[in-house]
Amino acid sequence: MAFVFFYAAIASLLRPQEWIGYFPRFLLGFLPPKAILSAFSFYEIVLAALLFSGKKLVWATALAIATFAGIIVSNLELLDVTFRDVGLIMAGLALLELIRKEKSNQKQ
Repeated sequence: MAFVFFYAAIASLLRPQEWIGYFPRFLLGFLPPKAILSAFSFYEIVLAALLFSGKKLVWATALAIATFAGIIVSNLELLDVTFRDVGLIMAGLALLELIRKEKSNQKQ
């Protein structure tokens, strides 16, 4: 999951014209599209760093799941995006379960 966020952030900074279309139209009316994309890319890099490092892993995973859910809801008409992100949500849920089991085993 971390790599997905990191890759998307870097790719969107390098080729913003290819990524801005994934944002909901209502967001694009508030700020310049490039500012929204840059802010989201920064968020993705921070999230990727947290996931890669393993720090605050429960929170980072929960944010990742929420982010993928937001992407799905915003892009329901794009089946390629939806099916990929559903799989990533499932990976996030699996990671949360692994963390829960590990913490449970540490208490015993």
